Amino acid sequence: MLRTHTCRELRQEHIGQTVTLAGWVATIRDHGGVMFVDLRDHYGVTQIVLHDNALLAGVNKECTVSITGTVKQRDADTVNDKLETGNVEVHAETLTVLGAAKNMLPFEIENSREVKEDTRLKYRFLDLRNPVMHEKLIFRSKVIGFLRSEMERLGFLEIQTPILTASSPEGARDYLVPSRRHAGKFYALPQAPQQFKQLLMVSGFDKYFQIAPCFRDEDARQDRLPGEFYQLDFEMSFAEQEDVFNVAQEVIINTFKKFTEAPVSTAPFRRIPYAEALLKYGTDKPDLRNPLEIIDLSEFFADAGFAAFKGKPVRGIVANTKGQPKSFFEKMLAFALSIGMKGLGYLTRTDGAYKGPIEKFLSAEKQTWLTETYNISDGDTVFFISDTVTLANKYAGQIRVKLGETLGLIDEGRFELCFIVDFPMYEINDETGKPDFMHNPFSMPQGNITPDVLAFQYDTVCNGYEISSGAVRNHDPEVMKRAFEFAGYNEDDIKDKFAALYTAFQYGAPPHAGMAYGIERLLMLISNSENIREVVAFPLNGDGRDPLLGAPSEVTELQLRETHIRLR
Repeated sequence: MLRTHTCRELRQEHIGQTVTLAGWVATIRDHGGVMFVDLRDHYGVTQIVLHDNALLAGVNKECTVSITGTVKQRDADTVNDKLETGNVEVHAETLTVLGAAKNMLPFEIENSREVKEDTRLKYRFLDLRNPVMHEKLIFRSKVIGFLRSEMERLGFLEIQTPILTASSPEGARDYLVPSRRHAGKFYALPQAPQQFKQLLMVSGFDKYFQIAPCFRDEDARQDRLPGEFYQLDFEMSFAEQEDVFNVAQEVIINTFKKFTEAPVSTAPFRRIPYAEALLKYGTDKPDLRNPLEIIDLSEFFADAGFAAFKGKPVRGIVANTKGQPKSFFEKMLAFALSIGMKGLGYLTRTDGAYKGPIEKFLSAEKQTWLTETYNISDGDTVFFISDTVTLANKYAGQIRVKLGETLGLIDEGRFELCFIVDFPMYEINDETGKPDFMHNPFSMPQGNITPDVLAFQYDTVCNGYEISSGAVRNHDPEVMKRAFEFAGYNEDDIKDKFAALYTAFQYGAPPHAGMAYGIERLLMLISNSENIREVVAFPLNGDGRDPLLGAPSEVTELQLRETHIRLR
């Protein structure tokens, strides 16, 4: 028998028993002829005592061994309260090497998180032995299991949808898979199960969900994985926006409460229209833990004497900077320049008067109005941002975040959630100058198709991260046709790109709506991970490569010929 117990099981009630443990040699310590080994397995760590050095012949750190010995009480001064097994130790009688390990490791397991990421990913099987990293994957399994149980409790049916599907214009680049049997044709990996889940609603299923793999050829960033990621995807028949919100709130609040002790928003979450989010927070992913809000001062400066702001969009942020040195303002200016701004105007109220670079351009009446309207007190500074509407909002949002961080205003110990609603149906494509779908092409418009029509689209945002996206679906073929025509697609395009949906909707489609939560983003937030790749077993690196298996890799000429491909 390779083991009778795990390295987490042994307690004082096992004292005197002969046991067999198996695991990895985490440390070896020589205490004057008596050797101590920390043996680690999936469950925990047990201290092993060896009185015969010969037992350790050929044993290196990280080799796998099986050890048989007697469980004994540790001496009082050697009890380790940090270990669950810290009151006992096993005095080894035999040791068998099960898997040898090289003498020189690429890095020390306990320090793996300090190693360069590509090295960690190349030796991910070692990196995942680090107890912190190991626990993250155990945590992932528990969270996904809980999400499944919550959806089943609410009456949702888990259904798997295909991985090989057809390419469709859904927003991101597809990963294409060449067909061997059908020359010149390609499958695509699904960006999301979008069309399939809607077809399930047309098929008569009432509530669907799955932990769905999604594939998008996008660049990596701190909160986005390149290549593939997973979603808690769900869809409901005969449902409206509020029905989806009710399910989402219940599941997400329960998940946060189950796996973290930090306070979390209560239902109902705040509903913030997209336009309001851009104006107040400079982003559609606002961190509501930051109390600062952006104010619109365009009209205030419309008749002011400051030519740089006159007739332009101007945003302001009021923050208390009392006690901040001159270097604080210099650093804020440097940050503004680093993000593309031409400068950063500001006024500080001190002893009942404003001081700052643009004070001379504002009349006494203007200054009084500013003070009274926004309740500005001594020690407050008003920062000014001006550019095009898009850039003014964007820059103001970045200045808001920087001020919140620098001034220590963000409460790191809680989770603040909201729904962003009322997204525009269309946006103007910068390259073509023509309208394009802003969010999801399958969404239901909130009225007649016009350039300014809003859609029943919504995101969930938590602490500055978008963690879900969803919509009430457009189930009416005539409305669908008009919506796509406005974005430049004719009926033949719809029949070509979305043939299954377009056809299905002509056979009695129910109104339906849904949402998809990003599993990795949820895990990153709940586990307080610095990087989204930490909650994935074998992720691609930031460059979209797999240092462990070498993907993407070259393939043979035979493989290319079989799939009718010739490299240019």
